[in-house]
Amino acid sequence: MSTHLLKVENVTKVFRYGILGFKFRAVDDVSIVIEDKPMIFTIAGESGSGKTTLAKLILKIYRPEQGRILFMGRDIYRIDDNEYHRCIQPIMQDPYASFNPMQKPIRYLRETARNIAGIRDEKEVEERIAKTLSYVGLNYVDVVNKYPHEFSGGELQRLAIARALIPRPRLIIADEPVSMLDASLRINIINLFKKIKEDLGISFIYITHDLATAYYMSNKIAIMFRGTVVELGDARKVLSNPLHPYTQTLIESLPEPSPKKRRYWMEKKIKFSTYIEEEEFVIKGCKYVFRCPYTIDKCKHVLPPYIKVDDTEVRCWLYEKK
Repeated sequence: MSTHLLKVENVTKVFRYGILGFKFRAVDDVSIVIEDKPMIFTIAGESGSGKTTLAKLILKIYRPEQGRILFMGRDIYRIDDNEYHRCIQPIMQDPYASFNPMQKPIRYLRETARNIAGIRDEKEVEERIAKTLSYVGLNYVDVVNKYPHEFSGGELQRLAIARALIPRPRLIIADEPVSMLDASLRINIINLFKKIKEDLGISFIYITHDLATAYYMSNKIAIMFRGTVVELGDARKVLSNPLHPYTQTLIESLPEPSPKKRRYWMEKKIKFSTYIEEEEFVIKGCKYVFRCPYTIDKCKHVLPPYIKVDDTEVRCWLYEKK
């Protein structure tokens, strides 16, 4: 029996800008391990870091050019799609796009119960749905006859969570699940994820650019930049004592009420906008080389390996053992 729930080994995904544009590695030699125990594993980084592409690779929406992904020790492409999707379920960013506006959400819940969970008895289908809706804070009677426009954004996201829970998966991949909700609703959804992990033993891959929620809810975290994982380890340790210069800058540039901090943050943002994204994707060495204040010649030509510093892994030549 594998001790790893999910293992991503040296995975690379290549895309092309436009029809005749340059090729770039949206995910570049990424390796992560999620242990076979309930946990929230966060993948964090700015837009364009490869977070969602990595999620789609795990969900089998994309296929990698290099590397492999193992679920419970088995290559995901050797697992039947129905079996795989019973074990791994997604929750997407936009609750309004999760359901066809012309269809009642209850239809999606029933189809999930029948086709993914494999429940054949109709009474059992309705019981599973009602029980799951109650668990996420919704009432079956209030849901059954409504269309998507009759729900709030928070209610729709709870419906999406219920749909993901119906097959009783081992892993849920939640891609920016609270970014489109009002601030007052976000903590409720985040606490629901923690409750699901603790009550039902389901693990999460939580994808976000919000380091505050990552710090609050995560067990482990991987920081991504331009397709690479630059730092990986215990979430609170990484976010409290970041090692990679990119992680340090992410945390330093969080907006704060202080005017001094705000000026610093704006200067960082302006500085970042002057670099060419294409060069960061195609460089053979460290993707952060154009922004990093500690760059040496080696950084431009050789991508650092994962270097262990205590319990954290960091891809930076600063930590190379001499």
